[in-house]
Amino acid sequence: MVAIETDVCIVGAGPGGALLGLLLARLGVSIILLERHGTINKEFRGEHLNQEGKEVLEAVGLYDSLQNLGILPMELVEYVKKGNVIKTIYPEYPVTHTGIHVPQKHLLKTILDEAIKYPNFQLHMNSKVIDLVESSSTGSSDVIALMDGKEVKVKSKIIVGADGRFSIIRKKAAFPVVTIRHGYDLLWAKIPAPKFWKPTIKMALANGKQLALFTQYGNYVQIGWNIEEDSYSSIRKGSFQAFIDALVEEVPELKGSVNKHIQSWDDFVLLKVVSSKSPIWVKKNIVLLGDAAHTMSPTGAFGLNCALKDAYILSGIISEIIREKEGLDSLKIYEEKRKVEVEEIHLEQFRREANFGSHFLMGEKEKEFVGGVMEG
Repeated sequence: MVAIETDVCIVGAGPGGALLGLLLARLGVSIILLERHGTINKEFRGEHLNQEGKEVLEAVGLYDSLQNLGILPMELVEYVKKGNVIKTIYPEYPVTHTGIHVPQKHLLKTILDEAIKYPNFQLHMNSKVIDLVESSSTGSSDVIALMDGKEVKVKSKIIVGADGRFSIIRKKAAFPVVTIRHGYDLLWAKIPAPKFWKPTIKMALANGKQLALFTQYGNYVQIGWNIEEDSYSSIRKGSFQAFIDALVEEVPELKGSVNKHIQSWDDFVLLKVVSSKSPIWVKKNIVLLGDAAHTMSPTGAFGLNCALKDAYILSGIISEIIREKEGLDSLKIYEEKRKVEVEEIHLEQFRREANFGSHFLMGEKEKEFVGGVMEG
């Protein structure tokens, strides 16, 4: 078996793993970033930045380049009832948006184009982790991966599991996981935006359930429609047209695009909504990041932003360890700091889910200002 060595092996080249690799490379740390897919253009749905995510990208000097590739800031959030706007949320100065749609391929290209400038950064696509092996002398682990079909051992001082909600690193290292159920599943669809559609986030109640419409870069609307957990099979037995009519009744301006592009149940994608968290994020030389440590529900579109913040915080701690100014135990500083913040976000998601219907109970049209935090 071929063995290669590096300071840090990062598994998963999503936004969190890629950003961590770039930031560590800038600090002189040698990086091997493993990605099981062969391209960065894979389908992804959580593509909205909030103000915190934007500030991370600004702090590391990437936001302007990302903006040049193409993003779409939202101008406002509207709560609508049978076509009428009953509540509007505007950004509060100095924030200029209520969320920003960022195509993942644009974000990853921005990060990776910068990262590959550094000779101490290596990106290996088509590289699937198959195991972890522990040293009997040190207790630290190494990664075993299939890289372009060949088995390779990656020896590193630190392993970062940034490989998503079904993390192989988390599984192989036997990190515990707590599953969090939200009582609903989600139907996704993506359709062209109608003429004169503004860059907005629209919220409605359709069939008594949350309907969220996110404008996307490229003149699209992404539809996220909550349904009762495990109810999709029974819903599909009912009238498709009646189901779609409920959507159009709440947002009539979408009628033409909906009727043209959502013509059967097969035009929806079912997302099982289950968030999770690991009670511990660090084991010896292994640390978890992003969805591998704390999967979010879709509410509020926090997932991407949390991963970017994880990477930002973790990069400084790891660089100190590699320079031997700190020991591996200092990885716990990252865990302790971020776990508190992530726990607050999980609670905020439950609060928003429980209170969503209250937005539609007011009598008069309301206006509200927020500091760039996406409502819903």
